[in-house]
Amino acid sequence: MVVTKESRRLKIRRRIRGKISGTAQRPRLSVYRSNSEIYVQLIDDLSGVTLIAASTRDKAFARSGNKSEQSKAVGTALAKLAAEKGITDVVFDRGGYLYHGRVKALAEGAREGGLKF
Repeated sequence: MVVTKESRRLKIRRRIRGKISGTAQRPRLSVYRSNSEIYVQLIDDLSGVTLIAASTRDKAFARSGNKSEQSKAVGTALAKLAAEKGITDVVFDRGGYLYHGRVKALAEGAREGGLKF
Protein backbone atom coordinates (compact mmCIF):
# COMPACT_ATOMS: atom_id res chain seq x y z
CA MET A 1 0.00 0.00 0.00
CA VAL A 2 1.30 3.44 -0.95
CA VAL A 3 1.28 5.91 1.94
CA THR A 4 0.46 9.39 0.68
CA LYS A 5 0.61 12.64 2.63
CA GLU A 6 -3.18 12.74 2.73
CA SER A 7 -3.60 9.16 3.99
CA ARG A 8 -0.95 9.80 6.66
CA ARG A 9 -2.73 12.99 7.77
CA LEU A 10 -6.09 11.19 7.93
CA LYS A 11 -4.59 8.40 10.06
CA ILE A 12 -3.18 10.98 12.49
CA ARG A 13 -6.52 12.83 12.43
CA ARG A 14 -8.43 9.67 13.43
CA ARG A 15 -5.95 9.03 16.25
CA ILE A 16 -6.40 12.60 17.57
CA ARG A 17 -10.22 12.41 17.30
CA GLY A 18 -10.23 9.19 19.31
CA LYS A 19 -8.72 11.06 22.25
CA ILE A 20 -10.54 14.41 22.24
CA SER A 21 -14.17 15.48 22.14
CA GLY A 22 -15.94 18.81 22.46
CA THR A 23 -18.85 19.75 24.71
CA ALA A 24 -21.13 22.78 24.82
CA GLN A 25 -19.05 24.30 27.65
CA ARG A 26 -15.68 23.32 26.10
CA PRO A 27 -16.09 22.86 22.32
CA ARG A 28 -13.55 21.38 19.95
CA LEU A 29 -11.65 23.94 17.84
CA SER A 30 -11.27 22.07 14.54
CA VAL A 31 -8.85 23.28 11.84
CA TYR A 32 -8.94 22.52 8.12
CA ARG A 33 -6.19 23.88 5.91
CA SER A 34 -6.34 23.90 2.13
CA ASN A 35 -3.63 25.23 -0.17
CA SER A 36 -5.16 28.70 -0.33
CA GLU A 37 -7.64 28.97 2.57
CA ILE A 38 -7.97 28.05 6.25
CA TYR A 39 -11.22 27.11 7.98
CA VAL A 40 -11.90 26.79 11.69
CA GLN A 41 -14.98 25.68 13.65
CA LEU A 42 -16.05 25.34 17.26
CA ILE A 43 -17.92 22.04 17.50
CA ASP A 44 -20.08 20.50 20.23
CA ASP A 45 -19.52 16.78 19.57
CA LEU A 46 -22.14 15.62 22.08
CA SER A 47 -24.99 17.17 20.09
CA GLY A 48 -23.14 17.18 16.73
CA VAL A 49 -23.50 20.92 16.17
CA THR A 50 -21.12 23.57 14.85
CA LEU A 51 -21.39 26.49 17.26
CA ILE A 52 -19.15 29.02 15.46
CA ALA A 53 -17.23 28.99 12.19
CA ALA A 54 -14.71 31.34 10.60
CA SER A 55 -12.47 31.21 7.55
CA THR A 56 -10.48 33.29 5.12
CA ARG A 57 -13.47 33.03 2.75
CA ASP A 58 -15.79 35.08 4.99
CA LYS A 59 -17.16 38.29 3.44
CA ALA A 60 -16.08 40.38 6.44
CA PHE A 61 -12.52 39.06 6.28
CA ALA A 62 -9.98 41.45 4.76
CA ARG A 63 -7.35 39.67 2.67
CA SER A 64 -4.04 41.27 3.56
CA GLY A 65 -0.64 39.81 4.31
CA ASN A 66 0.65 36.32 3.70
CA LYS A 67 -1.22 33.10 4.54
CA SER A 68 0.22 32.87 8.07
CA GLU A 69 -0.87 36.42 8.88
CA GLN A 70 -4.33 35.67 7.46
CA SER A 71 -4.53 32.53 9.63
CA LYS A 72 -3.67 34.55 12.73
CA ALA A 73 -6.42 37.05 11.85
CA VAL A 74 -8.94 34.19 11.43
CA GLY A 75 -7.97 32.85 14.88
CA THR A 76 -8.48 36.27 16.43
CA ALA A 77 -11.84 36.68 14.66
CA LEU A 78 -12.98 33.26 15.92
CA ALA A 79 -11.98 34.16 19.48
CA LYS A 80 -14.01 37.38 19.22
CA LEU A 81 -17.11 35.48 18.02
CA ALA A 82 -16.61 32.91 20.79
CA ALA A 83 -16.37 35.64 23.44
CA GLU A 84 -19.72 37.04 22.24
CA LYS A 85 -21.27 33.59 22.87
CA GLY A 86 -19.53 33.25 26.25
CA ILE A 87 -17.04 30.55 25.23
CA THR A 88 -13.55 30.87 26.71
CA ASP A 89 -12.20 27.29 26.97
CA VAL A 90 -11.75 25.02 23.95
CA VAL A 91 -10.06 21.74 22.99
CA PHE A 92 -7.63 22.25 20.09
CA ASP A 93 -7.92 19.76 17.19
CA ARG A 94 -5.14 20.37 14.66
CA GLY A 95 -6.77 17.97 12.21
CA GLY A 96 -3.68 15.88 11.60
CA TYR A 97 -1.60 18.86 10.48
CA LEU A 98 1.74 19.64 12.11
CA TYR A 99 1.59 22.35 14.78
CA HIS A 100 3.66 24.64 12.60
CA GLY A 101 3.17 27.54 10.20
CA ARG A 102 -0.45 28.43 9.51
CA VAL A 103 -1.90 26.08 12.14
CA LYS A 104 0.39 27.55 14.82
CA ALA A 105 -0.41 31.10 13.68
CA LEU A 106 -4.15 30.39 13.95
CA ALA A 107 -3.71 28.96 17.47
CA GLU A 108 -1.67 31.98 18.57
CA GLY A 109 -4.30 34.34 17.16
CA ALA A 110 -7.05 32.49 19.01
CA ARG A 111 -5.06 32.65 22.26
CA GLU A 112 -4.44 36.38 21.80
CA GLY A 113 -8.17 36.81 21.25
CA GLY A 114 -8.89 35.25 24.64
CA LEU A 115 -9.46 31.52 24.05
CA LYS A 116 -7.78 29.13 26.50
CA PHE A 117 -6.37 25.76 25.40
